[in-house]
Amino acid sequence: MPQIAYLSLGKREQTKVQNRQAILDAAREVFGELGYDNVTVRDIVRRTGLAAGTFYNYFDSKEAVAAALSADGARRFAPILKAQRAQATDWESFVRAAIAAYFAFLADEHQSWLARRPPDEPHLHIQGETPEMQAVFAEVRDCIVDEIARGGAQGVEPDFLAAACIGVAREVGDRMLMRRPFDTKTATNFAVTMILSGVNGLRDK
Repeated sequence: MPQIAYLSLGKREQTKVQNRQAILDAAREVFGELGYDNVTVRDIVRRTGLAAGTFYNYFDSKEAVAAALSADGARRFAPILKAQRAQATDWESFVRAAIAAYFAFLADEHQSWLARRPPDEPHLHIQGETPEMQAVFAEVRDCIVDEIARGGAQGVEPDFLAAACIGVAREVGDRMLMRRPFDTKTATNFAVTMILSGVNGLRDK
């Protein structure tokens, strides 16, 4: 939350914001240290110093906390994606810039969280349709529609391609985060080649 907006809240509202953020920060830490599957609500609560009852004022399960963390990441990545779209000169440059930005975001986001996770544990991946995730999908789809209007990516279904782009980025990003150190360059080259090759294949048909 922006600092100005936070300061404009009353004391009770500020406490609510602080408590919710404390829970999210604690969950991020214990997910990284213990592994998502091994974490319980009690582990998260212990790290916050809050009462167990306070936790349930904000979330009803660890799954809800994980979904909130995922949505928060999507919310913060959305303006980065929008900036890449504004700077791109064509579809290929957008794909490359957007994928590179996403993998850099993942690496920075999870440097302290996932670096402590056992290497063989899958990356925490939350399925869902939060408004933040929908915004990311819409941004990618809008860029595809614009590219089709300019004569590129002909014969491509925008919804399917947007879903495919996001799916490739997520899955490759998950694997990237399981390696040390994070190799964003190799991950970017692989994901971009997969996406662009797929689009070219559809054009040929």
